[in-house]
Amino acid sequence: MKVIVTSIDEVKIVAPDVFQDRRGFFMETYNRRRYVDHGIDAVFVQDNLSCSGAGIIRGLHYQFPKPQAKLVYVISGEVFDVAVDIRKGSPAFGRWTGTVLSAANRKQLFIPAGFAHGFRALSDNVLLAYKCSDFYNPEADRVIRWNDPDINIAWGEDAPVLSEKDANAPYLREVPEDCLPEMP
Repeated sequence: MKVIVTSIDEVKIVAPDVFQDRRGFFMETYNRRRYVDHGIDAVFVQDNLSCSGAGIIRGLHYQFPKPQAKLVYVISGEVFDVAVDIRKGSPAFGRWTGTVLSAANRKQLFIPAGFAHGFRALSDNVLLAYKCSDFYNPEADRVIRWNDPDINIAWGEDAPVLSEKDANAPYLREVPEDCLPEMP
């Protein structure tokens, strides 16, 4: 397993070992011992699966209180996956990092608690799976506008398909400070 640090140190790209032959391939999608050895110490309690078509953007989602770390990977298709640091007091506050995750490259993105997460589906029939370090709490469900000019994510899409919640989300500067996680 190889772990690559992104432009925001806490966000990591994981390239699991893949064993491939004429029959197909095998890989571990998660092994707590190996991840801890690479500095990823989140304890995951919930797995989610999302299905999207090309041109759909989901996010930027986060949960507060009880922020969630996430381990994201694609089972089918391809996405541009993004993490935004929204931790009060962080030197990287408001900065984003992103990478392409696909069924072909089999990479994963580790997003620590305190970050907002979003993705753009680059192909049809995207199946995106992610592990969460805390249970979903509808009262703590929060969102930041996908096209916030202060964050300035290079989505490569000007007119995405959005949920009503994502389309009407506040900009980061409009989010009350008591609705943002703190830097640990």
